[in-house]
Amino acid sequence: MAKLYFRYGSMGSSKTANALMVAYNYQEKGQQALLAKPALDNRDGAGVMASRIGLSRPCISVERLMEMTREEICAYDCVIVDEAQFCTKEQVAFLTDIVDKYEVPVICYGLRTDFQRNLFEGSLWLLAWADIIEEIKTVCWCGKAATCVARFDENGVMVTEGSQVQLGGNDSYVSVCRKHHKLGLIHAPEA
Repeated sequence: MAKLYFRYGSMGSSKTANALMVAYNYQEKGQQALLAKPALDNRDGAGVMASRIGLSRPCISVERLMEMTREEICAYDCVIVDEAQFCTKEQVAFLTDIVDKYEVPVICYGLRTDFQRNLFEGSLWLLAWADIIEEIKTVCWCGKAATCVARFDENGVMVTEGSQVQLGGNDSYVSVCRKHHKLGLIHAPEA
């Protein structure tokens, strides 16, 4: 029985690397995984799913996925969606249709919350509708579980206001525990 999975984690928790490894595992078994991400995520280029450790594979946009026919989607053994936090409610509903109507498993990877600890639209609906929800863990500079994403400016100061979506990586975001997010400490204080 097909299921909708939401595997969430903070920045740097290897979500994309995990997604690419799952796709490789399908390939190794002689099966095909369709890789997709929302068109909004063009940080690594359109049509590319890339991890920080250098793994990458071609992908399609979620918008293109929604245009595919049942037959086209059912030709795959699994659909893997990266950066799922950027999906809309309508797109997440379509992912549930792939599972429920087409019996194709869908595995989504993404952030749960933004730099202000607010849910993204895609994450909200994945948390509401996913059959299985799993956390991919990483750690704060203090060693505790990093569950928050902190955005910082060019001076290394944590930013608490601004647009929810600002594409970036290690140059603008770091994962920290809730306590250090509240305190605005994105790295160990200098002695």
